[in-house]
Amino acid sequence: PAEGVLHGLPGAPGLAAGPIFRYERGQIEVHERFRGFDQERTRLYGALERAHGQLAALHAEVAVRSSASEAAIFEVHRELLSDPGLLDRVEAAIATGRSAAQAWQECTRREIGELASLSDALLAERATDLRDVADRFLRLLTGGSAALPLLPEEPVIVVAHDLTPSETATLDPALVLGFCTAVGGPNAHTAILARALGLPAVLSTGPALLAIAPGTQAILDGSAGTLIVNPSPAVVETARATQRRVRERRGEDLQAAHDPAVTIDGQRVEVAANIGGAADARQGIACGAEAVGLLRTEFLFLERTVAPSEEEQYTIYAEIATVMGGRSLVIRTLDIGGDKPLPYLSLPPEENPFLGERGIRLCLANPELLRVQLRAILRTAGTTPLRVMFPMVADIEELRAARGLLEGLRNELGAAASVEVGIMVEVPSAALMADLFAREVDFFSIGTNDLTQYTLAMDRTHPTLAAKADGLHPAVLRLIARTTDAAHAAGKWVGVCGELGADPVALPILVGLGVDEIRVNVPAIPSVKAQIRTLNLAECQELARRALVCASAREVRAAVRMSQ
Repeated sequence: PAEGVLHGLPGAPGLAAGPIFRYERGQIEVHERFRGFDQERTRLYGALERAHGQLAALHAEVAVRSSASEAAIFEVHRELLSDPGLLDRVEAAIATGRSAAQAWQECTRREIGELASLSDALLAERATDLRDVADRFLRLLTGGSAALPLLPEEPVIVVAHDLTPSETATLDPALVLGFCTAVGGPNAHTAILARALGLPAVLSTGPALLAIAPGTQAILDGSAGTLIVNPSPAVVETARATQRRVRERRGEDLQAAHDPAVTIDGQRVEVAANIGGAADARQGIACGAEAVGLLRTEFLFLERTVAPSEEEQYTIYAEIATVMGGRSLVIRTLDIGGDKPLPYLSLPPEENPFLGERGIRLCLANPELLRVQLRAILRTAGTTPLRVMFPMVADIEELRAARGLLEGLRNELGAAASVEVGIMVEVPSAALMADLFAREVDFFSIGTNDLTQYTLAMDRTHPTLAAKADGLHPAVLRLIARTTDAAHAAGKWVGVCGELGADPVALPILVGLGVDEIRVNVPAIPSVKAQIRTLNLAECQELARRALVCASAREVRAAVRMSQ
């Protein structure tokens, strides 16, 4: 019933039924007196070493429980903790007579406030990460005061104003059924971790969430983005029966994960992994990945003071190629811009970094950076079926410039001639001109997250717009259809990467539109392959035709539900 439901944003899929537990972290009180500069500085760096140890342990734990990509969040936290500028400001504050804890608290509060006040959602997320790091460090400096709340012994649904990434990562799945927050967006680190750890999550339900009495029975639906408060016994039983079916299905999907994904009427769809390193590649193969559809190379370039060398990049690419054991590997060149500054590049601040120098634009403006990466990629090409993919291509001249550089280096190195070249279709211009691009590329990869953002002019990380930035909007689907039609007319193939590929409502439409490969994060591989095996291509094609003439994403989703 509507009066018993809180609506938020889907953060991580899944269903949970149980009592509410209010998660409230205590305030960290700082009462220390100044004991002299040298002593306070010693305390500062002693706590810094312990904090690094904690984050290294958390990194290892998350890597084991989920994947290297999600664990990398805590590498970012370690970099934040070691920010030379921040530490210099803290030491300067100590020199004025403040204790290490007082100086740290003052400096981090000021920086968090400045970041949180910015309109850029990514920088606001950076503020959440810094707050997480700052609180961890302050607890160490103050002797562990204001410890995190202890969970009850029975499994609960955790509700909170917000959860930090480290709080999310340390939630015990044996005691936490899922969580719901009053604020937050679906692309924040907290939501990413929830999905990786298999915890249902609903975000941004508003302040009414915090008025629910602890112990109140509730049902959390992470797929629908709802929290049902005080459900009837019949509704609870229905939810628990659904949970049992989901668990059973997940086990069945994993058992069949290495079987090909073929529709009932014989259409083969390749299912590939999106990865961020060799550990992800190993997990992907274990989960049934038939290829690596996207190697995000950004992990090599971020959070460091110098660019990775050719030899360093080659070593990592070659390791991943070895792990793949002859399976196809698509390496995306550096996709970065003003929203993720690199200290070794002179990137001026941009008013709107998403419309500035990012992706292939940035690499062409810094050709030595691209040249080193392409040399490392070409050296790997002889060891595995390898493809190069250029991100954020909006203009044919950008493709020609990047491909020209690649061909020049290939001749220079005497590298294999079989390196295929593709582009990410992430901006409407690339989709609208797909027929022209198809003459000059070997494949397309549709990045549905960015394509949706640029088509609808909605920031997909925005806490209030994220639910409207739906990749099943007919305008986005028409661009996908235009791309697949142009590619197939030229004898080329099309993959899809982004959240849409793992959306069970979207999958039959993508198959119906003619997508040849679905690229998803590792945990989603078994369920995506299992769903494809239940589909009928002809029915999917008819559903796709109906979706293209809908007027809104809501109508598209309703059409899919009616067809099931």
